[in-house]
Amino acid sequence: MDPIISSALLILALPVVSYVLLFFFGEKLPRRGDWLGIGLVGASWVLSLKIFWHFWGVNDPGHQIEQSWNWFTISSFSVDFGILVDGMTAVMLVVVTTVSFLVHLFSSGYMWGDRRYARYFAFLGWFTFAMLGIVLSNSVFFLYIFWELVGVASYVLIGFFFHKNSAADANKKAFLVNRVGDLGFWLGILLFFTAVGSFNYNDLFAGVADGALQGGLLTAAGILLFMGAVGKSAQVPLHVWLPDAMEGPTPVSALIHAATMVAAGVYMTARLLPLFSPDALLFVAYTGAITAIFAATIAIVQTDIKRGLAYSTLSQLGYMVMAVGVGSASAGLFHLTTHAFFKACLFLGSGAVIHAMHHQQDMRFMGGLRKKMPITAAAMIASTIAISGVPPFSGFWSKDAVLGAALAFGMENPAHYLPFILALLAAVITGFYMFRIIFMTFFGKPRDQEAYDRAHEVSWRMTTPLVVLGFLAVVAGGFPGLGSGWFERFVQNPQVEMVAGTHGVEMAAAEHSVPTSELVETTHAVPAPEQTGAGHGASGAVSAGGNVADGGNVADVNAADPHGEESLVGDTRTASTPAADTRGAPAGDAHAAAADTPATDEHHDVHHIAHQRAMVMSIFAAALGILLAWLFYIRRTFSSERVQAAFPGVHRTLDNKYWVDEFYRDHVVANVRRTAALSAGFDNIVVDGLVNGVGYLTRFAGDLSGHIDRLFVDGLVNAVGDILRGLGGMVSSWQTGRVQNYFLGLVGGLVVLILVYRTVWLG
Repeated sequence: MDPIISSALLILALPVVSYVLLFFFGEKLPRRGDWLGIGLVGASWVLSLKIFWHFWGVNDPGHQIEQSWNWFTISSFSVDFGILVDGMTAVMLVVVTTVSFLVHLFSSGYMWGDRRYARYFAFLGWFTFAMLGIVLSNSVFFLYIFWELVGVASYVLIGFFFHKNSAADANKKAFLVNRVGDLGFWLGILLFFTAVGSFNYNDLFAGVADGALQGGLLTAAGILLFMGAVGKSAQVPLHVWLPDAMEGPTPVSALIHAATMVAAGVYMTARLLPLFSPDALLFVAYTGAITAIFAATIAIVQTDIKRGLAYSTLSQLGYMVMAVGVGSASAGLFHLTTHAFFKACLFLGSGAVIHAMHHQQDMRFMGGLRKKMPITAAAMIASTIAISGVPPFSGFWSKDAVLGAALAFGMENPAHYLPFILALLAAVITGFYMFRIIFMTFFGKPRDQEAYDRAHEVSWRMTTPLVVLGFLAVVAGGFPGLGSGWFERFVQNPQVEMVAGTHGVEMAAAEHSVPTSELVETTHAVPAPEQTGAGHGASGAVSAGGNVADGGNVADVNAADPHGEESLVGDTRTASTPAADTRGAPAGDAHAAAADTPATDEHHDVHHIAHQRAMVMSIFAAALGILLAWLFYIRRTFSSERVQAAFPGVHRTLDNKYWVDEFYRDHVVANVRRTAALSAGFDNIVVDGLVNGVGYLTRFAGDLSGHIDRLFVDGLVNAVGDILRGLGGMVSSWQTGRVQNYFLGLVGGLVVLILVYRTVWLG
């Protein structure tokens, strides 16, 4: 087995071992087993760094290592469990395990003393296992299985304080809202499976590239897949569960809203990008842009520190989804990575503040806490600068990549400037509401002197994760000349051409993962033959170099890449390719042609200009938002109370979150309840009435049949029996056992016979 695959399996297994041991034996272990959970997830983190370093050295975004095992086979239907490790996987493994490990460590201080302490750490292990399964799966079937496991784990963690009605309601809300998106996700999976006949990612990519699914059906299938992301990544209109999920413990909020559950939808969309048609991606882009501005405006008026961060998460998720929708999966995933670190820091920092303020979450009762909590304040300020997009902090680089991609999309398709405009407005608002949180919490005078006097810096178990995450918020994006562009070593940004189409834009992904499952034999190793010819069209799968693997024979996947490597051990697949495939065209030819055409040069020029302009505008947007927050909450040039009084309708709309929850309550939930009541009435009256009526008729017929049986059938049978019994009794009375009686009977009978003879025969 390939060492990378072995490490990946260990990374996946260790958190579930933590779950099992802590769930059953946690209460019997020292410190109730928290060290076990921290240690096992920490081991997964170390192994993730090993895989990360391997792919750093490879420096090829197309490099993949894959291995599958048959799970079950029914006739011709077979399902395999498989592991896929590539650059995208390597980055996500580090993100998930880093945040999970630090959340485990933070929780050992924050949750200490809770009566279900061991159970809490067990659930953290389960949650981490499920998210790692999403990252490592090589098929949509197991992606969906782990997807649902994440949903169930989030249910138990959000509702961990189930004795509170608000927490019990929140976890049910999260679970049910996600069911809506997951239904669409499953239908999309079934559509692709029906068309292609496989669940494997690379098989699906190859099938769609060959035209197995086309036109409106391909668009519909892509949008159905994206519905899963709309639920998990809390996009409008299925965003309503996430703010209420703040009812869970604060470290859980950091885990769910930073690197795991909400990131799953973005990761899935980026991973399956070759399955989305141009129109489906346009739908994705607009959904993300609308979510970004929608949530940002709501965050302006939040007074609960955790809810403010929750709406910030919604807005940033909109950025990521929009980036993937405009064709820049790498920008979306880059922002996912940097966001995971600074948002985890912000949530854990808010938890430290709440802990120090004796569970006070309302920012109107805070103020001046930087003097009491200098480490927490420094970490949160660094993370806030990062999320606002101030250079050279990490958020600046990732947000610039997102805005640049959106602007390039608009420049190439003038009818679609709106996503960029909405994202730029959201960038201004982000700087405002994030520094509003910082200024209201850590600056100014204390608004609750008693709570302020009792406040204190938290223990090292809680400050250590804050320091680490605050540091990553600064450096994770890289610096010019020092780690600049590091993300490109792992995730390739697909080159997306945009031309006018009948439905808006038509996007042809010029680069995406090669279907390695078509390029290798899965039974035993076969040496790759020497081939030096250029790519050509033929039956079978076309590799990045244009060579064909047909009938199980392995072709050289490196003819177009002198630095590529391929090794086959058992059913392990390792391929290093330029990862190019232009939906049906031989990838080697398409890639070479795309690199030399004037249209491609113009495309690159547009993107270069767009990123330069976006960089300037993003810096201006961040500065404007921060300046406005300073003028409102530090300088007091403007008064939020006066603005609220001047625009009461706007404030009321934002404070009520555009009445989306009320709309769902009055129209969706109420109609569901009416439908349920109608169904119950129909069931009680019609269905039960029919069933009960048939029952009553059957019972009546049974009673009537019983009476007939007893009176007539049984009466006749019994009468015959009584007669025979009477005759038998009479005859049996003759059986006395006395010879003289028998002799008398014989003589009597003889006399009778004589008399009959004389009467009948003699006349």
